[in-house]
Amino acid sequence: MIPNRFEPVIHTLEPIAARFSERGFRLYLVGGIIRDLLLGDVDAFTDVDLTTDAEPDEIRSNLAGLVHSVNRAGERFGTIACSLQDLRLEITTHRAEAYVDTSRKPHVTFSTSLQDDLARRDFTINAMALELTAKEPRLIDPYHGLEDLLAHRLRTPVSPTTSFSEDPLRMLRAARFIARFDLVPEPEMLETIELLAPRLDILSRERIRDELNRLLTIPNPTRGLQFLVNTPLASNFLPALANLRLEQDPVHHHKDVLAHTIAVVQKCSPRLRLRLAALLHDIAKPKTRAIGPDGVTFHFHDVVGARMTTAIMTDLRYPKDLTQEVAKLVALHLRFHGYENGWTDSAVRRYVRDAGELYDDLNELTVCDATTRNQHKLQAMTRRMEEFKQRVMRLQEAEALASLRPPLDGLAIMELLQIPPSPAVGKALAFLLETELDEGPLQRDQAIERLLAWWQQQSHDA
Repeated sequence: MIPNRFEPVIHTLEPIAARFSERGFRLYLVGGIIRDLLLGDVDAFTDVDLTTDAEPDEIRSNLAGLVHSVNRAGERFGTIACSLQDLRLEITTHRAEAYVDTSRKPHVTFSTSLQDDLARRDFTINAMALELTAKEPRLIDPYHGLEDLLAHRLRTPVSPTTSFSEDPLRMLRAARFIARFDLVPEPEMLETIELLAPRLDILSRERIRDELNRLLTIPNPTRGLQFLVNTPLASNFLPALANLRLEQDPVHHHKDVLAHTIAVVQKCSPRLRLRLAALLHDIAKPKTRAIGPDGVTFHFHDVVGARMTTAIMTDLRYPKDLTQEVAKLVALHLRFHGYENGWTDSAVRRYVRDAGELYDDLNELTVCDATTRNQHKLQAMTRRMEEFKQRVMRLQEAEALASLRPPLDGLAIMELLQIPPSPAVGKALAFLLETELDEGPLQRDQAIERLLAWWQQQSHDA
């Protein structure tokens, strides 16, 4: 008996299912939507995967007049994409695929067997199908995915060796499913990962990056990150993360950097830029760790960490803009901690200016970075941050802090100082900006007065 929660998608796909059935083909709903609907996740869905015994040209023929925006980009892999009402559909011919030892792309072979197709899925919980062309829609579950889902067990439909050899990315994908559905991987899977983790080398960095992104943006990626570092996987594509397992305090043994990092990731909102910054904010601690008379220190781990972040994200082919933003958050993540000693308005202005559009993310990262179990310390940090935000708001209202800029531009400076375009113009602009950060917004006549005095001093020193 199919649960009622399947009815909306079955009803929407009914015209397509009827066309395939009329022409002697079978059509099946497959993929994550089966798993999610069985779990009761009935949120609106937009992407639907289907599989069929029809080949790509037959799929296109069957869809004629029923769908729009047909996309044939994946046809050589057996996939036709299209749109139906508000749904994006991908209909794929039953297939088997496997990676050769050194290839990053699968060799695709079409099949007429649904069971063969489901055997090529990553995990049993994703290897279920709903036949839409039967008289009554029926669940097909040859690898006991529903049983595994209910038992919180993660298994592959075929042997882990076969599955992970065909597509090594499945080893990384396991981390996301472990975290998202609170699953326990079977022992054979763990043993296989120990042996086959080096096969990640045949994958493109982009595929690895995209899977890491998916893990980082689920509500709680904790167990997935732990899985990556407790197996050889993290050491293969992100060794600096695995290296964080060291004690911050070798005397009191109160926490290690890796456990702290994972806790910070979990506390942060599931937005990619922020979660990446949380993952990498202490990445340089192993390199900067020193033990002296006052205990363990990590001097300049923010600065070194920003450089390491840039190298790591560049290696994983992240966009340049995102890389720069995450590196900046890492570089600034300690800035707020001096606020408890009292900041001048000038220091507040510099914090806001330096953070720029990252201001909200930087504040959240700062608060989430406090993972102590001491509730008084946590409450004190939260209170200081709220006080700081209120102070920033008051300054912004008084000074338009977010758009703070000198009242004289480069042309006005050249005219006033009677100088041509040169580095001196930039220095003059920088002087005016620093003056405004120290004193607040300047009126034009005040700016002229300060600039002339500064220029006279520069000429005297020269």
